[in-house]
Amino acid sequence: MATRNTLSVTDNRTGQTYEIPIEDGAVRATELRQIRTDEEDFGLKSYDPGLLNTAPCSSKITFIDGDRGILEHRGYPIDQLAEHCSFLEVAHLLIRGELPDRAELDEWVHQIKVHTLIHENIKKLIDAFRYDAHPMGMLTSTVAALSTFYPDAKNIHAAQVRELQIYRLLGKMPTLAAFAYRHALGFPYIYPDNELGYTGNLLAMIFRMTEKKWKPVPALEQALDKIFILHADHEQNCSANAMRCVGSSHVDPFSATAAACAALYGPLHGGANEAALQMLREIGSKAGIPQFIKRVQAGESRLMGFGHRVYKSYDPRVKIIKGLADTVFEVTGRNELIDIALELERIALDDDYFISRRLYPNIDFYSGLIYQSMGFPVSMFPVLFAIPRTAGWLAQWQEGLLDPEQKIARPRQIYRGKRARDVTPIDKRQAPSSG
Repeated sequence: MATRNTLSVTDNRTGQTYEIPIEDGAVRATELRQIRTDEEDFGLKSYDPGLLNTAPCSSKITFIDGDRGILEHRGYPIDQLAEHCSFLEVAHLLIRGELPDRAELDEWVHQIKVHTLIHENIKKLIDAFRYDAHPMGMLTSTVAALSTFYPDAKNIHAAQVRELQIYRLLGKMPTLAAFAYRHALGFPYIYPDNELGYTGNLLAMIFRMTEKKWKPVPALEQALDKIFILHADHEQNCSANAMRCVGSSHVDPFSATAAACAALYGPLHGGANEAALQMLREIGSKAGIPQFIKRVQAGESRLMGFGHRVYKSYDPRVKIIKGLADTVFEVTGRNELIDIALELERIALDDDYFISRRLYPNIDFYSGLIYQSMGFPVSMFPVLFAIPRTAGWLAQWQEGLLDPEQKIARPRQIYRGKRARDVTPIDKRQAPSSG
């Protein structure tokens, strides 16, 4: 008789039954290999395009319950972290496993700050880009280039070396981002001011002009810090999966982070808030919402910033970021698009079409409005996503590296092409018929 913690599978091709163990609500895909029709059969594979129901790893970093709208980092709810912690505290939690005490935080912040400068040759690399190069393309390239400046980073199995690269990446990402922004505008680069906080330093490197000393507006600095917490990690998303996948080859963390940046560059990932902002612009006014809703329901338009691969109820980050939007608008003035966004959300949450499809606002619906109001161009949106997500990427990379079950990523495929054909010499080949 089968035990309760197994899955009984009967192969109707052979009539044979198999008992597959269930661990933590999952079956190991390699257990399917025992299901075969004969000795030459490779064995059964699972087919899962987009990894919709495949867990490529086990993790202790981030927990998401999409049906109940729960997001926790190492067991701490996201709303409590956003209320009580700074971004660098959350980065410490993700990477080291626990929230720091005061002495640990001071040392953590100090080590990150002393690594904010970049080599002057990196500036030359940035200068080589066209004036209209996308900041995210520049960020991806310069992060990859860092691996050539720090060859010691290849020694990934030494704990102290790994820790040094973590400090370097967390410290240098805001600098690289700000330099890419300044290059696009033709402005001189502003060097880090380590008397400022993490997000304050970023704002200074981006917006400081001729002032001898520049200090950010505290409300904007704090709002950006909270947004960074909301973006710090989000379980096995596309870029985190890229970080783990590339990292599984035991490459240095700079190269793996460049791969994660490249994944984030895509409009379906880091560019989602830009798409939501563009949608609000196209709607134009509250009066245009009903007609837009009709087009969405007819399949003629898409409701951007709503729905999520994981969340099937309200994104827990949305309530927090809506409050941050009010804080930012008190300083910058109310973004004219926010009224369209709020009315669109109200109508959508009361419409059976969207309710039945479980389409709720996600964080991208509001983050673009905040960034725009703070003075960031749309091209910087994915860059501002990449800076805090670096903490999550590094946590995911290190966890994968230290997991004894992890091997180099090498998925299987379902081959549907032609087989066993003979090559015809080129002089005897005929063009394929168009019919």
